[in-house]
Amino acid sequence: MLPPFWDYRREYDELRDEILAAVDRVFKSGQLILGPEGTAFERDMAAYVGVGGGVGVNSGTDAIYIALAAAGVTAGDEVITVPNTAVPTVAAIQVLGARPVFVDIREDDFLMDVSQVEAAITPRTRAIVPVHLYGQCVDLDSLVALAKRHQLKIIEDCAQSQGALYKNRRCGSIGTAAIFSFYPTKLLGGYGDGGMVVSDDEALVSLARSLRFYGMEKAYYAERHGYNSRLDEVHAAILALKLPRIDGWIERRREIADRYRRGFAGSALRMPKENGHSRHVYHLFVVEAPGDRDAILARIEARGLKCSVQYRWPIHLMRGYEDLGYRAGQFPVAEAKAAQIFSLPMYPHLRDEEVDEVVDTVRAAI
Repeated sequence: MLPPFWDYRREYDELRDEILAAVDRVFKSGQLILGPEGTAFERDMAAYVGVGGGVGVNSGTDAIYIALAAAGVTAGDEVITVPNTAVPTVAAIQVLGARPVFVDIREDDFLMDVSQVEAAITPRTRAIVPVHLYGQCVDLDSLVALAKRHQLKIIEDCAQSQGALYKNRRCGSIGTAAIFSFYPTKLLGGYGDGGMVVSDDEALVSLARSLRFYGMEKAYYAERHGYNSRLDEVHAAILALKLPRIDGWIERRREIADRYRRGFAGSALRMPKENGHSRHVYHLFVVEAPGDRDAILARIEARGLKCSVQYRWPIHLMRGYEDLGYRAGQFPVAEAKAAQIFSLPMYPHLRDEEVDEVVDTVRAAI
């Protein structure tokens, strides 16, 4: 049997008793929002990343705009990021009334081309959002040095990279702040939605905590404009019990990635690059097609295997972002990759024989 592209049910079967016990504990506690489970998970998550504090919120998208707001980004500011990301990265910038400004990506690893960032800085630039796409880190040393020269904030988008290392430091511990997503498909996923802002900056964490709850610091009194974005107790309890397992799950992802590499050796598929400065956690295993990607995907699906494309359209070419004023051809690497890439099944509960079936099916299709 060919595996589904993604499935949480084997993980649930493994953890079912612990998950149901955690849910029952929360239901019996009498507190469902902003209680001890959330506080404990924020502490544990911050400790895992290696920073001083964390603020649980409703989603990874909310985490981005709350982190940006807590870092001082306001309407009219510019925030530099990349066009080959999920829409939420850019949508969150626009929630604040700020303007997303794009730079292209690198040919070999699909990550932000840091060498292009300085040319994109204007007097209105306030922050940079490097997206640690697919599971490995942007070249942060160069980016941090540039940000310091220009007095800019760095908000690391770690939605796809929990547990990734940059020169032996956890992603999320290097910028001004970082965000994580707990959407079900993520490395640390819930059974609904959720996210977190983390930072070593105590004032930023405190402000993010206020912003997630209407700008309040005491009951029913708003110190500032804020939002309604809270990680509920049930999801915090589930995520907390899964957090200690994440490094083992990452090792399994890396084993699967290595099995894919061996299985496709000598084929026409281009394998993902793993940078020497990073530990890739393989949230996704993204390959480049030889020739017509969509025709290849059609042949793969005809053989019963579902693959996916992350992402088929760069943000600047989407109708919803025409108002940014970009045009086709401005980010040639991102545009070329969007036409070539596709993702193979990747989650830690895949069995070796299923990985081998994926390899055989894809090789037959190409």
